[in-house]
Amino acid sequence: MNDATRDHGVQPVEALMERWGLTAHQLVENSEEQLNHKQVQRARKGRQLTLHLMQKVTRAVNDAIFKSLPAAKRADFVPYFHRHLFNYAKGYDPSWSDPNDALCPK
Repeated sequence: MNDATRDHGVQPVEALMERWGLTAHQLVENSEEQLNHKQVQRARKGRQLTLHLMQKVTRAVNDAIFKSLPAAKRADFVPYFHRHLFNYAKGYDPSWSDPNDALCPK
């Protein structure tokens, strides 16, 4: 597999992080797993990741969003799956609409 087939361009996770006002540092800081800045950067820019790393980034995004929500809104939060954050993931649907739009501050 050459480098051209491993680069998928900017991923939906990038837009999601911008909408929620999240930084790579927040994901790394809030992650209970060993996630680093380089992995987050690779995820955002579209370098092909393993399923395990896609899931790790997804858990970090969900945790960071959940912790940023007021306690009253946390019950309404619907967690994201890796297929919502990466356009090369199995099951990705470009027409998917975010159920958390009403909770999103931006």
